Amino acid sequence: MIKVLIADDHAIVREGLKQILSDIPDMKVFGEAGSGDEALQLIRNERWHIMLLDISMPGKNVLELIKLAKHQSPHLPILILSMYPEDQYAIRMLRAGADGYLTKESAPEQLVAAIRKVAKGGKYISATMTEKLIEELNPNQEKSPHTTLSDREFQVFRGICSGKSITDLAQQMTLSVKTISTYRTRLMKKMNMSKNAEIIHYAFKNDLLH
Repeated sequence: MIKVLIADDHAIVREGLKQILSDIPDMKVFGEAGSGDEALQLIRNERWHIMLLDISMPGKNVLELIKLAKHQSPHLPILILSMYPEDQYAIRMLRAGADGYLTKESAPEQLVAAIRKVAKGGKYISATMTEKLIEELNPNQEKSPHTTLSDREFQVFRGICSGKSITDLAQQMTLSVKTISTYRTRLMKKMNMSKNAEIIHYAFKNDLLH
């Protein structure tokens, strides 16, 4: 029996996932978390065979959450569930320590197949994503500017895109305003930009807004 933990802040999504898995004889949802902190608490107190993690949880950034979960439970398989295109986020999630990435538009049988594969220690991505990962290994392959950002820089990038101020981001990421400003300066330089409006335009053009 695969013991599943669902971490998603939408109750209706959790209920939908439980309904899908209720008919599968070799897996069962034994726990639910509505925030990143709740998920970490459950990981700390119990052993799970897999965690289904929503990409946009309240509280901690998902990249930070993946790393903290893996630190607490190094062998915990994590399958990311996302409404965002995998070509924009999957590689970064996998680099952070996730074991698979699945869009919420996927068919129920894909979800079941992904859970089984990841719970057994495998990795799950689509065939299209496999091709992109191979391209990433090619040193001559031109990379999109946002893929060159560090995880912290990418957090600031996403925050700016969602309309947050430097002060808001400093509070959210528990860092100083000066540190956030430094990350903003670095990402601006890497992306050859000078204004927040340019970042937002780039995010819109590349389907990175959320």
